Amino acid sequence: MHDHSKTPANTSAALRSFQNADASAVARLVTDSVRGHWVYPPERFRESTDPHRRRLVAEVNGEVVATAHLSPFGHAAPDALRLDLAGDGTLFTPLFLALLADLPAGFTRLLGITREDFAGQMAFFHAAGFRNAWQSWGAHLDLSTFDFGRFRALEEKLFLAGYEAQPWDVNAPEAEWNALYQLHQQGERDAPRNPTTTPDHFELPDFQRMIRREESVFIVRYRGEPVALTRLTLGDRQGNGREVESELTVTHPAHRGRGLATLVKAHALAWAQNSSYTHAGTGGTVLNLPMLRVNTHLGYVTEQMWVTWERRLMDRP
Repeated sequence: MHDHSKTPANTSAALRSFQNADASAVARLVTDSVRGHWVYPPERFRESTDPHRRRLVAEVNGEVVATAHLSPFGHAAPDALRLDLAGDGTLFTPLFLALLADLPAGFTRLLGITREDFAGQMAFFHAAGFRNAWQSWGAHLDLSTFDFGRFRALEEKLFLAGYEAQPWDVNAPEAEWNALYQLHQQGERDAPRNPTTTPDHFELPDFQRMIRREESVFIVRYRGEPVALTRLTLGDRQGNGREVESELTVTHPAHRGRGLATLVKAHALAWAQNSSYTHAGTGGTVLNLPMLRVNTHLGYVTEQMWVTWERRLMDRP
């Protein structure tokens, strides 16, 4: 990687490649850039030998005050590099121009992700010729306010029609796991998504290990067959109490429109509440209006939108 040490004409900042000694400062800048929505430990930031990754920092009087990172976006957009920026917004443009001067080969576009109330990043992407390509939403629920009693009538109605919600048994036989996995794959194929909300794909053995290690899954059965599911990732976030994160929720096409997604998610939230979790999070693309309605009915409160910005690499500044 080239050393980009230089002083932009309109600042006293020097731009250079990231070094391991910068890890604590960069972790703080990146955590601050997302308003503490996630907490990034210094151990996450290390010098990379990956030729497709670039991280630069901007230094003023010996202090790292801004950073920019390019990395492959991943399987959801294999032709794209992701651009992340944090710190002093006045230095985003010189950092970006330095990255443009040394782009990894083989990519056709840049993608950036920021929340609409993160003013510095939003202003940069707009000014740098990116287009507002996709929007996603996040939402949270205070589990102390959740009342499963509101869904008893729905549960009784569906039970009389042959549907029964229950937790997934991780000791289920292989045939049951296969049926669950097929339903999950159906959801992966059908769910509206954008590059930011495209989930990782797991083959069956990894799917099983992931659920056993870090998730709780709830299903709705119809005549013994799983026809709806929802996954919860379990864990702490931000030090604000125990939180569950809702992952993919799926209803088989033949059983949609009956309220199964609402029922299975309500059962999952009731379990989390009774298991001393205090908050629940979820999210997805704004294109998925049915799931937005389900989550609103469950009591989730939506946050500011996340915006995915796109810029084709043939467009030069």
